[in-house]
Amino acid sequence: MPVKAQEVAATVPQTWQMLDYLATDYGGAVKGGIVVSASEYAEQREFAMTVRRRLAGLPPTKDSPALLAKADTLVASITAKAAPAIVAQEAHGLADALLKAYPIPTAPAHLPDLARGARLYQHQCAACHGATGHGDGPVGLTLSPHPVNFTDQARADQRSALSLYEVISQGVQGTPMASYASTLPTADRWSLAYYVGSLAYQKEAGAGADRWQHDAAARAQIVDLKELSGARVAQLAATLGTLQARAIMGYLRTHPAAIQTQAMTGIALARGRLTASLAAYRAGAKTEAAQLALSAYLDGVEPVEPQLNARDGALRAQLETAMGAYRTALSHSVPVATVTQQADVIDGLLARAQEITADTSSDATATFVGAFTILVREGLEALLVVVALLAFLRKAERPEALRYVHAGWILALVTGGITWAIASYAIAISGASRELTEGLSSLFAAAVLLCVGLWMHQKSIGGRWQAYLKEKMAAALNQRSAWFLFGLAFISVYREVFETILFYAALWSDGQEVWLLGGIAAGALVLSLIAWMLLRTSRRLPIGTFFSASSALIALLAIVLTGKGVASLQEAGWVAVRLAPAPHIELLGIYPTWETLLAQLVLVLLLGVGFAFNVRRRRKPMGSPASSNERALCQEQERV
Repeated sequence: MPVKAQEVAATVPQTWQMLDYLATDYGGAVKGGIVVSASEYAEQREFAMTVRRRLAGLPPTKDSPALLAKADTLVASITAKAAPAIVAQEAHGLADALLKAYPIPTAPAHLPDLARGARLYQHQCAACHGATGHGDGPVGLTLSPHPVNFTDQARADQRSALSLYEVISQGVQGTPMASYASTLPTADRWSLAYYVGSLAYQKEAGAGADRWQHDAAARAQIVDLKELSGARVAQLAATLGTLQARAIMGYLRTHPAAIQTQAMTGIALARGRLTASLAAYRAGAKTEAAQLALSAYLDGVEPVEPQLNARDGALRAQLETAMGAYRTALSHSVPVATVTQQADVIDGLLARAQEITADTSSDATATFVGAFTILVREGLEALLVVVALLAFLRKAERPEALRYVHAGWILALVTGGITWAIASYAIAISGASRELTEGLSSLFAAAVLLCVGLWMHQKSIGGRWQAYLKEKMAAALNQRSAWFLFGLAFISVYREVFETILFYAALWSDGQEVWLLGGIAAGALVLSLIAWMLLRTSRRLPIGTFFSASSALIALLAIVLTGKGVASLQEAGWVAVRLAPAPHIELLGIYPTWETLLAQLVLVLLLGVGFAFNVRRRRKPMGSPASSNERALCQEQERV
């Protein structure tokens, strides 16, 4: 393992555990802004400063500044003797951000064995913590500090199974609690953690089964073992209420298999998380509400988007915009009545989507049409870029550079095939990762096309194109320019292939493979015909007209990609969504939000300024020798 990876693997779990300990035990040091335990308060301050130093010592990432800022806020809150609820929220928030920046395993690989956890507890823990977990074991009564009382619900509400697993694995510095990492295998530590985490809720667990089965909001918040391992009663209480959260948590920790047998997916998950989001917002938990709202789209709607798009693209677009506006409303403290109205509208749209996508396996026509339209729609943009590059090189009589463009788009297709394999068989690419990849690559491609469009426009005016071609005919295309063409072809094609491949991975279902492949073949045929027509037409265009048309086309593509890039970042939750009175024309990258429209307007202004600058810079007196020579060259090339 590399040194940096070893550093992360050693530091992150310990730092996370300290933050979890802060969130749980700070309330025993400060109450009402007054220190009630000087020694405990000193320890809390020391832990907070240690966390800050550990974060600063980790290998830097793009998230490092935000992590350090959160750590500074936590240190300041503890120094100011802030309320325990505030410190707990800040500590848990920093702990969650730490795991996102430096991912480590946070859930068992298999379902915990509660029976084995109970046996391990009696053998390893009962002497100190007591046979029933009250912290009254014969050995524990002689220790200082006394062992934790696992049945204390107020304390247990702040702890997750992951919290207990890390304590078992790392031990607790300054206490008799030692590390069991070397004596118990990982699976045993998880089983023990789940058993210990159930001791505080044994009375409530019986009622939790019925509540879990009939409460969609609860099942929408915990859909897999990873979420269950990180869940805390205090976290769920905002949407479920404390009593119900304790009952459900007690049931799930003793019956973790219920997660798999009653898991929610697709539109049902989106509706459940929307309900939970609204409940959290009403309870004042705005951060939790925003996270649930984002997950409702990325984890609920996004996976079934291909099927929904094939059956009702307008509904999919309407959902996308409405859910984005809802997330923005949550982050801007909009009145509860307004947010409730928005949520009701979205739930109605989700109900329609649920009906439409209820039976996806029997509709062969929808699969064929979906595969065909996806490929043509997504492939057309990439095709236009590649064709423009190929046509330019042929006009410039640089056939040796064609291989760089061909290598770029071919490698993009091969990489796309690898992406399909990974998405289908190795990992699940999250909705957020997908949207971020699409958004950032779209904006990058738009920036490159902006430069290319301005450059082509410069060569199309004032007779400059023939001087440029004469120069290129005298010297081979340099290596730097050739690799630039390769990179532009690759990124333009792969950003479309990435989205298309993930759509196809979602549409690939038993009994529909033939129709899916048929749609792909038909789409590929249409794109091939379009490419042939464009290349044939470009050969017949006069060179000056070709440069003018190419610069306009590439400028248009840059505007389209800008709109699509910002829209993808909106779906990932990176950019706000404010509705604008505009149509939704996805093919042109036009979306009814101010953010996308303003980004496109900025690009239009940049293009306008650049085009005007080109015209002014290249304007020469008509009687000048240079102008006469250029006109002569122009006439000669037009005749050719």
